Amino acid sequence: MINFLDLYKINERFREEIDARIKNVLDSGWYILGKEVKNFEANFAKFCGAKHCIGCANGLEALDLIVKAYGFSLGDEIIAPANTYIASILAISQNGCTPVLIEPDIETYNINPNLIEKAITSKTKAIMAVHLYGQVAEMDKISKIAKKHGLRIIEDAAQAHGAMYKGKRTGALSDAAGFSFYPGKNLGCLGDGGCVATNDDILAEKIRAIANYGSNIKYHNIYKGVNSRLDEIQAAILDVKLKYLEKDNARREEIAKLYINNIKNPEIILPKIIDKNSHVFHIFAIRTKERNRLQEFLKERGIQTLIHYPIPPHKQEAYKEWNNLHFPITEEIHNTILSLPISPVMTEDEAQKVVEAVNEYR
Repeated sequence: MINFLDLYKINERFREEIDARIKNVLDSGWYILGKEVKNFEANFAKFCGAKHCIGCANGLEALDLIVKAYGFSLGDEIIAPANTYIASILAISQNGCTPVLIEPDIETYNINPNLIEKAITSKTKAIMAVHLYGQVAEMDKISKIAKKHGLRIIEDAAQAHGAMYKGKRTGALSDAAGFSFYPGKNLGCLGDGGCVATNDDILAEKIRAIANYGSNIKYHNIYKGVNSRLDEIQAAILDVKLKYLEKDNARREEIAKLYINNIKNPEIILPKIIDKNSHVFHIFAIRTKERNRLQEFLKERGIQTLIHYPIPPHKQEAYKEWNNLHFPITEEIHNTILSLPISPVMTEDEAQKVVEAVNEYR
């Protein structure tokens, strides 16, 4: 069986280092907001090329904290791609803001910047650029539009740790970026975790306080905050794994190139890469008309695949008010997308078997 993702095998490579760092945390007697969090925040900020990194509980809360910290008013609009994972939308709506959905580019799966400007109104406050599947959105075009209209840019970089765009990494391409460290991410912890990266000193200080009950001095609460903190153990684990992220991303790229160069089935649409190093292949997503049939075909041959994502946000029960909306490109993607196995511990032989099986499909 070729698993979609073998988390045990991924993390086993670092067992000795992780064990030692966990022991250090246990021995320290300090488990929340200690030196491990500070070390990881400093190292991840440096890795991204950002001034600040603020650890938090998960990727959704990273985005939520950014929106909260900007203090947008009820009904303010934030533009986002219609085909994103639900977390992007939840971070907007749960703060009383209105998500304005924009169709993606059918080839890159990222928000189509050519459609953004016509969606801007007097209530628009920000653009959320989601780097879906690990490929950076077209940030130059998005930045130009944002600057013209005085809008904030928020990166949803949950799937794009380490991806580059014109010499800069995700996390340093916007006003603020939210990252997830869910175990399956390119940089994943052994539980939940997330962070915000930003170059804005004032925003960073506010986010850090909001995430800690609205307090930057114990028992002095200046904001109506939340409890959203990255713990010491997860920070220690992430700090170990961060050292290997570039190497792991390079291995993902090797597997992706093998797929792209060798999958020749005319029934399969391969991902389009817009720029070198702009894609870290958190997901290797292909499309085909009879997606479910292909998934079953591969399952019968011992290959596990996943669907990212079967239902777009505007068709979810949670957003019933949108259920009658029609986004044809988004729906086409969600009805035809299939994610092939890809990870830094995948072998050449396993990748070749995936290629052969996909090529056999008719």
